[in-house]
Amino acid sequence: MQNSTELFSLLLRASIELRLQEVNTYNQLMAKYPNSRGKYQNRNRGPKGLRRNDRIRAAEVRVIGPEGTNLGVMPPRKALELAQKVGLDLIEVSPSARPPVCRILDFGKFLYEESKKQKDTKQASTKLKEIKFRVSIDQHDFETKLRRAEGFLDHGNKVKLTLQFRGRENEHRELGYERVKLASQELQGVASADSDPRLVGRQVTQILSPLPEAKRVLKFNAPDHQLDDHEDHDDHDDHEEHDDHDDHEEHDDYQEEDFDHQEEEVKS
Repeated sequence: MQNSTELFSLLLRASIELRLQEVNTYNQLMAKYPNSRGKYQNRNRGPKGLRRNDRIRAAEVRVIGPEGTNLGVMPPRKALELAQKVGLDLIEVSPSARPPVCRILDFGKFLYEESKKQKDTKQASTKLKEIKFRVSIDQHDFETKLRRAEGFLDHGNKVKLTLQFRGRENEHRELGYERVKLASQELQGVASADSDPRLVGRQVTQILSPLPEAKRVLKFNAPDHQLDDHEDHDDHDDHEEHDDHDDHEEHDDYQEEDFDHQEEEVKS
């Protein structure tokens, strides 16, 4: 009985040592040939079912060489031989074409370029939405602005907070900074500030970028909310109308200041 236990222990130890040797050998190979398997464990199938090398099933494929040259239509086995001669992969880039189109490329480089294209496309689709308000905005309207800003951010858009000074409001710009900072704090569940609020002309502005979707916590919207394009259009018209009204108010402020100045001169 004791001999059997010792034999079992020896076999178990030998099995563990063999497995460790296999792991060490694998790690050494990966260090020496980093592109031999890459990120994906299946050498011949990449992300989203992308076929390559001997997993390409078409009877014939159109082959594009490493330099972009059209090498013609041939069986995938022959195309794979051409790729292997130059130490590259045969990648099926257009499986729906007739015949399917394959390229001879380094698979790691191909993945990097595709990832970069997707990132550039995502950045191009990101829009900058502007939310305008005033120092004297009431609480209800302020929360409405925050709700719309949060909605834009939750849909992956950047938001530019713009606080406009009109007339005598320019004398209390510190209130404008405080209002913008408050708006930024209220939206910190879905956004991060690109920079501190800054004064541009007679405006205080700050740009907010959306947080990763998994980290967003909505405060003013329901989780299944949707943006209302019609509401955006109306809001744009409201801005124009409101700006015209503000300009009129500002003009009145300047007239009142001039009148006060003239009155002081008469008294003197």
